[in-house]
Amino acid sequence: MRLLIVSDIHSNFAALQAVAENAGEVDAVAFAGDAVDYGPRPAECIAWLRRHAKWAVRGNHDEALANDTDCRCSEAYRELFVATRAMNQERVSPADRSYLAALPLTTFFNFGGKRFGMIHAAPDDPMYRYLPPGLSNSELRVEMENFPTMADVIILGHTHLPFVRRLNDSQVVNPGSVGQPKHGDPRAAYAIWEDGVITLHRVAYPVEQTMQELQATGLNVKVLVGLSYILCTGGDPETAVPP
Repeated sequence: MRLLIVSDIHSNFAALQAVAENAGEVDAVAFAGDAVDYGPRPAECIAWLRRHAKWAVRGNHDEALANDTDCRCSEAYRELFVATRAMNQERVSPADRSYLAALPLTTFFNFGGKRFGMIHAAPDDPMYRYLPPGLSNSELRVEMENFPTMADVIILGHTHLPFVRRLNDSQVVNPGSVGQPKHGDPRAAYAIWEDGVITLHRVAYPVEQTMQELQATGLNVKVLVGLSYILCTGGDPETAVPP
């Protein structure tokens, strides 16, 4: 059996379409949060999730758009978040907002004879806290001890940094970001669980299409430049070296 694992789509429908096509036939889809903000097509991404995601959790950006709250992003992303949340809110329906607001913070499910657990961020803070990417196995094991129940596979999102780690009898996977990669590779990222084996994947998509759609929204030039840097380089503004 094949499970497609996606996270952090961020309204980038061109990237999501590329992932769905590249992944091929799957038996189910699991979504680890953040469907919206930053990108130009939130309604299409939400519609896709409603059709295809059998399991989904709420991310900090889903919460922010649905309930008019602060996503608590870092300062480097503050202006991008504020501008694109306003644009995204204009492009979704009340039903879309209700869908996001109703997503659980944590979900558990059985698939392929295994027990899965999924959250967006960290076990002790499901929406907001970033797990440092350089955690050792022992440190990650301590973090996962806060998970509410035992699971064979634990799915995380939020950091946009893909990894697969094995901790004793459990696997921990972050599929990376579909719509806003930050690991130095601008290709859309996702993961596949197939009969107990997890693989990480990347697929090129028409970034220029997403940028053209963003330009058509009327966002200011500074915001467009920041989004272009992330989308075209897969870089993180927080770690960029100033010119």
